[in-house]
Amino acid sequence: MTRTAHPLTSPGKQMLSEQVYAHLRDAIMRGDHAPGDALKPQDIAKEQGVSLAVVREALVRLVGEGLADRLPNRGFAVPAFSDRRWQEIAEARRTIEPVVLRMSIERGDVDWEARVRAAHHRLARTPAFVPEDGEYYSSAWSEAHRVFHRTLLEGCGNPVLLETFDRMWTASELARRWAAQRDPDRDAVGEHRRLEEAALARDADTAAEVLARHLTLTAAALTGSSRQAKEVL
Repeated sequence: MTRTAHPLTSPGKQMLSEQVYAHLRDAIMRGDHAPGDALKPQDIAKEQGVSLAVVREALVRLVGEGLADRLPNRGFAVPAFSDRRWQEIAEARRTIEPVVLRMSIERGDVDWEARVRAAHHRLARTPAFVPEDGEYYSSAWSEAHRVFHRTLLEGCGNPVLLETFDRMWTASELARRWAAQRDPDRDAVGEHRRLEEAALARDADTAAEVLARHLTLTAAALTGSSRQAKEVL
């Protein structure tokens, strides 16, 4: 007896869901949808020419990444912007990432060192701002920035911790797209250089301290309190 592939697991549906997911993710990260905007499955299905099931699958995936919220009435929306939300994300990152960095420094091999050096070189050589992106960080710099921070942690060898980092990073990037503009008083280049130097020197205490400070300044920038943070630090 020949079995017919279930429509929910068919390759065609998975491909469509992936396309809709990528479209929605890019639109949200670009700021095409304002914080708190409803993401209506019916409208998205009509716009993309796909079924409601395909759209819901894509939206559930976005919820899992922190790029959408599931509402009590079973609808979906772009996360609302609030200082409390991003402070919670920042607290989670400051709690977890320095610990994972210590593990990475302890466990990372020579190949990890080479990847860290290469990722920092790419970041340092990528312009943070380009005319077409206005006051916001360029897409190329944002990706180089993500790769550098993730590479620092990859020496830990724990995929569960890295998946946690990925989710927190995505949420932080969404906040950055909405709020992070130029901060002429911040020496981000120096912060990243010190991170690389401490990690490659296997100085876990300094690396963890530099990373915690870096994350504190980032969180302050997203909540409009960067001057207060610098005074504290």
